[in-house]
Amino acid sequence: MKPRSTNLAILAILLSLMVVTRLPMLGPAFHLQDASWAVFFLAGFYLKDQWRWAFPLFMATAVAVDTLAIQYLGISNYCVTVAYWFLVPAYASLWLGGTWLRQRSSLDARGAVLLVAALLISVSVCFLVSNASFYWIGDRVAQRSWDGWLDNISAWYWPFLQVACAYVAVAAVVHVIVAQGRQLATADTMEKR
Repeated sequence: MKPRSTNLAILAILLSLMVVTRLPMLGPAFHLQDASWAVFFLAGFYLKDQWRWAFPLFMATAVAVDTLAIQYLGISNYCVTVAYWFLVPAYASLWLGGTWLRQRSSLDARGAVLLVAALLISVSVCFLVSNASFYWIGDRVAQRSWDGWLDNISAWYWPFLQVACAYVAVAAVVHVIVAQGRQLATADTMEKR
């Protein structure tokens, strides 16, 4: 595939993954965990040069899916408060983590270490921004305290981190397989010349 068609395919795959996992279309028994955090990280990696229009497109899609789910599918609006606006910098931290990684990526042990570091840092920043804004200014917690916030963090950080890491791990395996396939195809073409 040419770079432009590859980017469009990646864009379509990532947007579809976010929509499908963000909407509970098939009921709780068949619903996958929300891939949004991994999608923003991966989009930053694969679409780093298109960020001016791609990041707003991904944000608009996330908001549209949430609006659809709340208005038409009976999903609770509990998480939609004034703090919802903080998802923009939270998701931007994931995008920037992916972009940072793209500039340093390699298919070796060093690349794997950088992937883990970039993902852990960007997911942690995203979590702190989204969780702190929801807890402290979101008007859903009646009695706010530092102890209460630390309890909230301890309850929610690990599940969010696990889900993002699982999706990115699958994407990393696919990335390595595709990259190695391209290397083999290139080597085969060179031998035939």
